[in-house]
Amino acid sequence: MTVGTGRHSAAGRARDRDRGSAVVDFVMVGALVSLVFMAVVQLALVLHVRNTLIDAAATGARYGTLADRSPSDGVERAVSLIGGALGEEYAGDVSYSEQTVDGARLLEITVRAPLPVIGFIGPDDGLEVKGHAAWR
Repeated sequence: MTVGTGRHSAAGRARDRDRGSAVVDFVMVGALVSLVFMAVVQLALVLHVRNTLIDAAATGARYGTLADRSPSDGVERAVSLIGGALGEEYAGDVSYSEQTVDGARLLEITVRAPLPVIGFIGPDDGLEVKGHAAWR
């Protein structure tokens, strides 16, 4: 009696069932790794946009509190910085207000901008950041 060698043996049938499984594993793992990579890139983009808006709002507030400037100059400065760094659609809603905290006057510049969900596309008014500066 001889042990079967070839396609009809048990070992041969197991090899036939496993044929192509490496390709399927590669596709599934590759898709998962690609999804995680894109999520990390999108998170980095959201943080970049947020930090840029915060910096522009704070710079505009400091600029608006200079002795020879007004709060509207600070708003214009913030709009200019945002437009140059991110685009005009992110600089569409910039406003200022005056506040008093513990007897100190503050200029507050508020920026409302889209939240980038897929690339730079996202819902309007998804982000709101504020910059403050002590006023004269």
